[in-house]
Amino acid sequence: PQSRELLHLYRRLLRSCATYPSKNRMGIYQAIREEFRDNRTLNPDDQKTHQQIQVAYKGLGQLQMYDTMSLSKGNPENPNWEVTLEQNPMPKP
Repeated sequence: PQSRELLHLYRRLLRSCATYPSKNRMGIYQAIREEFRDNRTLNPDDQKTHQQIQVAYKGLGQLQMYDTMSLSKGNPENPNWEVTLEQNPMPKP
């Protein structure tokens, strides 16, 4: 993945976190920032890096499940509040 793609992923995660309905929203926001900051020097071609990127995309999908604009498909008057959760979305390595 290119750095531009990762920056886009990072920004999308932070934007989705801003609308996530949780008391721990700021904690999640900080965790995203710290995780990206801690891993900025990783080799982009490494298998571990690819796995972490996939976990980030999975997390983005979970955050977006609660986004009103995503749920309503652009029509906030008619949200689809159907949410499907994975059993073990972020397994520990």
